[in-house]
Amino acid sequence: MALVDRVKNILLSPRTEWPVIDAEPATVASLYTGYIMPLAAIPVICQAIGMSTIGMTIPLIGTHYRTPIVSAITSAAVLYVFGLIAVFIVALIVDGLAPTFGGTKNQVQALKVVAYSYTASWVGGVFSLVPALGIIGFLFALYSLYLLYLGLPVLMKSPPDKAVGYTVVVVICTIVVTWVIFFAVAALGFGMGAGAMAGAGAGGAYRP
Repeated sequence: MALVDRVKNILLSPRTEWPVIDAEPATVASLYTGYIMPLAAIPVICQAIGMSTIGMTIPLIGTHYRTPIVSAITSAAVLYVFGLIAVFIVALIVDGLAPTFGGTKNQVQALKVVAYSYTASWVGGVFSLVPALGIIGFLFALYSLYLLYLGLPVLMKSPPDKAVGYTVVVVICTIVVTWVIFFAVAALGFGMGAGAMAGAGAGGAYRP
């Protein structure tokens, strides 16, 4: 299925799209090259543009800050790579937790459910072009939680009555993974870029 059609279908009609996704053959490589890598680039590119051209006012301090263009590009590249790694780690978590919630382990299916539920967060990343509109991107990230909730029982074969618990545990683990990445990026000297990522909702919502 074409990328644009898949994005549209999973966002607008997820209940009917998840069974279609469940039946599709896929590999880790095909999911990354055909879906994850293109969409994961949206928030980091838009964030780099927004922070370097418009910038943001630091709360409480009131100082307006714009990231130098070279720093913005470098931070975007680093965050992009770490984001791709985060998707795989979260997929491993989803796969590992499946038996706990009555589901079936399947690494490819786990990567599917993570990748396609992240769609809303990645698309919402376009609002990072204007940092002040970050709250809208946060709302898109919340919709990703709903997509995850719908997808877990279908792809991981867990009972529907355990979907809420499964979703909550995955989200908690995702937040932990995100903050580990946040501090790792900060430790590499990209603190402002990582801080912007967290401010865009990565630490408090379902976005790598």
